[in-house]
Amino acid sequence: MLKGSMGKSPLLINLLKKDQSSFVEKFIKWALSIGRVIIVITEAIALFTFLYRFNLDRELVDLHDSIKQKRVVINILKDNENTYRDLQERIALSAQLSDQGNKTVALVTKVSKNIPSGMQLNNINFLGNRIQIDANTKSVKTVSQFIETLKKYEQIQTVSLDKIENKTAGAVILVSITATLKQIK
Repeated sequence: MLKGSMGKSPLLINLLKKDQSSFVEKFIKWALSIGRVIIVITEAIALFTFLYRFNLDRELVDLHDSIKQKRVVINILKDNENTYRDLQERIALSAQLSDQGNKTVALVTKVSKNIPSGMQLNNINFLGNRIQIDANTKSVKTVSQFIETLKKYEQIQTVSLDKIENKTAGAVILVSITATLKQIK
């Protein structure tokens, strides 16, 4: 330190340049330091995105391969599935027909058990939903009793007397009766 000529206070000499930078210089310094950080972060995000895209592409290729494999398996099993469904339909149809057949047989059994005495069955035919009965008897009263009995069955919708023929030589009346069955649900 040097003492001034007056001796009162020491005189300070600073040889370093005083830091009086302008706003533009401060901004450039800040931009360069922060800009590097921003560039590093941006590059890290781009690298992460690039690697993630490869992962997604790999998953997409795996999914396409899986779909192709499953499509082959489905095509192989398609014929088996069609056969299985066809068998299911046949089983359902046979169960339905068996049920209808059982009901029809039960009805015919009831009808044949309730034939009045003096009436003889010649023929019973099944024509779709109709039963045609050919019989012979000695009296008209027996025929009317039989028709009334048929009308009482809930499976029978209508009863009609199709033909009545009197054979005087044998004292026999030939009749043809048709009973229409109700639709089975």
